[in-house]
Amino acid sequence: MVDANRLKSVIVLNGKTQEDVAKHIGMTPKTFSLKMKKGVFGSDEIEKMIEYLNIEEPIPIFFAKKVTS
Repeated sequence: MVDANRLKSVIVLNGKTQEDVAKHIGMTPKTFSLKMKKGVFGSDEIEKMIEYLNIEEPIPIFFAKKVTS
């Protein structure tokens, strides 16, 4: 389960928007938003986000046990 709040903060800290990330990983902003709400991304999408956003510690973001709402 993705910790959407952490992912959103990483996106902002990198000076990007959710739309930027969506386009980079090959989906529409609407699809990205829906995946954020569900907290589920494919492994290829996660890999692209880790690289694009220079995430050094992806485990707490993409494999969160408890997700903040």
